[in-house]
Amino acid sequence: MDMSDAVIVKSSRLKSVVWNDFDRIKKGDTCVAVCRHCKKKLSGSSTSGTSHLRNHLIRCQRRSSHGIAQYISARDKRKEGTLAIANFNIDQDSNKDDNTVSLVNIKFEQAQLKEDSVNTGTSNFDQRRSRFDLARMIILHGYPLAMVEHVGFRAFVKNLQPLFELVSLNRVEADCIEIYERERKKVNEMLDKLPGKISLSADVWNAVGDAEYLCLTSNYIDESWQLRRRILNFIRIDPSHTEDMVSEAIMTCLMDWDIDRKLFSMILDSCSTSDNIAVRIGERLLQNRFLYCNGQLFDIRCAANVINAMVQHALGAVSEIVNKIRETIGYIKSSQIILAKFNVMAKEVGILSQKGLFLDNPSQWNSTYSMLEVALEFKDVLILLQENDTAYKVCLSDVEWERVTAVTSYLKLFVEVINVFTKSKYPTANIYFPELCDVKLHLIEWSKNSDEFISSLASRLRSKFDEYWEKCSLGLAVAAMLDPRFKMKLVDYYYPQIYGSMSANRIEEVFDGVKALYNEHSIGSPLASHDQGLAWQVGNGPLLLHGSGKDSRDRLMGFDKFLHETSQGEGTKSDLDKYLEEPLFPRNVDFNILNWWRVHTPRYPVLSMMARNVLGIPMSKVVPELAFNHSARVLDRDWSSLNPATVQALVCSQDWIRSELEN
Repeated sequence: MDMSDAVIVKSSRLKSVVWNDFDRIKKGDTCVAVCRHCKKKLSGSSTSGTSHLRNHLIRCQRRSSHGIAQYISARDKRKEGTLAIANFNIDQDSNKDDNTVSLVNIKFEQAQLKEDSVNTGTSNFDQRRSRFDLARMIILHGYPLAMVEHVGFRAFVKNLQPLFELVSLNRVEADCIEIYERERKKVNEMLDKLPGKISLSADVWNAVGDAEYLCLTSNYIDESWQLRRRILNFIRIDPSHTEDMVSEAIMTCLMDWDIDRKLFSMILDSCSTSDNIAVRIGERLLQNRFLYCNGQLFDIRCAANVINAMVQHALGAVSEIVNKIRETIGYIKSSQIILAKFNVMAKEVGILSQKGLFLDNPSQWNSTYSMLEVALEFKDVLILLQENDTAYKVCLSDVEWERVTAVTSYLKLFVEVINVFTKSKYPTANIYFPELCDVKLHLIEWSKNSDEFISSLASRLRSKFDEYWEKCSLGLAVAAMLDPRFKMKLVDYYYPQIYGSMSANRIEEVFDGVKALYNEHSIGSPLASHDQGLAWQVGNGPLLLHGSGKDSRDRLMGFDKFLHETSQGEGTKSDLDKYLEEPLFPRNVDFNILNWWRVHTPRYPVLSMMARNVLGIPMSKVVPELAFNHSARVLDRDWSSLNPATVQALVCSQDWIRSELEN
C-alpha cells in the first residue's frame, strides 16, 4: 500500500492501551495499524478489534518485554488459570512422572530468586531463577548436562524466551553443585533434629568402564512416624581398595554428616568383604560407646541379597536342565507346524492351561521361575512330543524332571518372599521375621529329600541361610516383637518348630535381648557425650536428667542402671511389661504399625523410642525394580563421564528433590 498520502489518526475513541505501541494510519476508507517497533502493518479497522494487535505485541521481537502483561486480558488470564488447574488435576490422575512435573512446577514457582530480574509489567523475568530452574530440571530427570549445548535445545529456549541468556555446560554444572550445597544444608539440619537413630545401608553401583561408586543411604523414622530414606553420599571407589580404605571412607562420611553418634545399624550385602567392613566400623563406634547392646543389632545383612544368592546357587545346580528346557521351547516355537502339533497333543492330554510356553529373561530370575512353572504344566505334553517327534532331540529324563520340579518349588517360595519384601516402597522391619522363619523351615524340610542331589543342594542353601540367620535373627525377632499383633507370640510359635528341644533357650535369648535393648533406651542413649547428661524414665514417671559433668557418663552409667533395675522391683511397671501383658491387637489387612506407635507413644514413651529405632532398619535394601536381578545398579552413562564430585552432587540432590516432592 502506498502510504505517501496517508495520515495518522489521533482520536479519543482509541481507548485500548495497544495504541501506545501502534500508529493508526488512514488512507481513504482503509485504516492500518503500524507497529512503532518493527513497522509491521496490521488491520486498523474498528471492526477488527485489538486482539490481533495485542498478540503481535506479545511476540514482537523488536520490542522489549516491558509491559507485556498488560496486554493479556483478564479473560485470557482466567482461561490460563483454569487451564493450569485442569492440567494439575489431569496430572494427578496420570502417571507418576507427569505428576512429578506438575509438583516441581509448583516448587519452582515457590523458589523466588530476586537477582538479575527484568520487569515485565505485573510479572518478572528472572535470569538467575530460570538458570536454576534449568539446573533443577536436569537433576530431577537425570538429563545430561551437555543438553544445554545441544543446538535443538538452544533454538527451543531462544524462541520460547528470547531474554534468557543461554548457559554453558560449565555454568549449569556449577549451578547444579550450588543446588546440591543448598539442599545438603537442609538435609543436615533435618538429620540433626531427628528424634531417633539412623540405619545406614551401603550399595555398590557400577559406572561406565570398571568404575564403581559406593552409595550410602540413611534410613530413619521421622517425628511424624513416617519411614524415610535419603542418600547421603555417592563416592567413587577403586575396586582394588582394601576393606580398611572402604571402612575409613564410610567413617569419614559419617563424621562429615555428624551422624556417627546417631548410628543404630548398618545394612550390607552378605560377603566376606562386608564382614570385615562391619567389624572395623563397629569397633570404632563401640570405642566411643555409640552402639546399643554392644553392637548386637549393628551388623545387619540384606535379606533379599541372601535370597538372591540362594537362587543363583540353586539355578546353577540345575543349569544344564534349565538350558534343555530353553532349547525345547525354542524348538517348539521354531515352526508353526511344530507348534500346532504341540497344541493338538496338549488337548489330547487334557491340558487346558491358558498360559503358553515362553523363553525367560536370564537376567531376571523370576522370569526363569515363570518359564519353568509353565514348562512343568506341559510336562506330559513334552514327554509325548519326545515319543512322537523324531526330530525332537532334547529330552529330559525322569530324574531331571524331578530335580527341576524340586528347584522350581524353591523358586516359588523365594518369589513369594521377595514379593512381600517389595510390596511396600518403605517396608518396616517387622514384616521379615515370619517370612524368613518360613524359609528356614522349608530348608530344613528340603534337606530331608531322598534324592541325594536335592538334599545336598538344600543343605548348601541352608548353610548359606544359616550364616545370615545367626547374624540377624535377633534383630528380626525384636522387630516382630514390636508388632502389637504378635508381640512375643511369633517367636513362641516359630522357634519350637525351628529349634526343637533347644527352643526354650533360644526364646529366652530373644527376650533377654529385648529387655537389654529396652533398658538401654530407658536410661538414655549410650551416645551421650562428655558434656551431655543421661536421660532415663521409669514407667510413666518424669524424665530425669543427670549431671553433665565431664566424667558423669563414665562414672554414673552403672549407677543409672542400678537405680533403674532396683526401681522395677518397687511396684512400677515398665512400658515393656505393660505392652506384653496387654491383649494382642487384632490382625487386619489395613493395619499400619507406624500409625499404631504414633498413637500409642504417650502410653509407651520408652518402648516407642525403641520401636522408632528398630522398625526403621531396612532389613532388605534392594529396590523393587532390581529385586529379582543379581547385578548391581548402574549409573547413567552421561553422568558416569563427569568428575566424581559432580556425580555425587547430581545423585544426592536428585534423591533429595524427589523425596521432597513426594512429601
